Amino acid sequence: MYEARIKDEYFYKQPTLQLARSLLGCLLIKQTDEGISSGYIVETEAYKGPNDRAAHSFNNRRTKRTEVMFHSPGIAYTYLMHTHCLVNVVSAGINEPEAVLIRALEPYSGLELMKNRRKTDHIINLTSGPGKLTKALGITMEDYGRSFIEPPLLISEGFTPEKVSVGKRVGIENSGEAKDYPWRFWVSDNRFVSRHKIEL
Repeated sequence: MYEARIKDEYFYKQPTLQLARSLLGCLLIKQTDEGISSGYIVETEAYKGPNDRAAHSFNNRRTKRTEVMFHSPGIAYTYLMHTHCLVNVVSAGINEPEAVLIRALEPYSGLELMKNRRKTDHIINLTSGPGKLTKALGITMEDYGRSFIEPPLLISEGFTPEKVSVGKRVGIENSGEAKDYPWRFWVSDNRFVSRHKIEL
């Protein structure tokens, strides 16, 4: 049902900051045995690898966790933050470990499935954060290294935001000067964005 609109490999070859903007409005889709759920990406954060103190791959740190970031763009980098799984889109080139964190979605399909997974009927609270959206869509550590151009994890065309806001990234206070980089992007005035007030 989504095949004609799936973003191809060339889409992911954009520079990381540009990709973080371009992902806004795209539809993130996850297929599971329970069904299909999806949401429009409305907030992202860019992490520019070796020279970005907030990135897991700062100083080319290559570990079992970050290994996938050194591979081709357009695949999933999932990791656990406390008890939450977070999903990133690997960007840049091979051996250039950069990525874009998907921070929030606007729910599109599979709402009942999302509500059951998140144990809430409050639509604003379903996917308005990086840990919330993975839970809602059923994205897990099993998705580590999966391509976004083939099932069960897909990114397709969606809508073009009328306006994009730019600001500091969230939750990286201990990353030196990197905490002030304006590398967070979100669809302006979208009610599903996780944070509304941290803007430049």
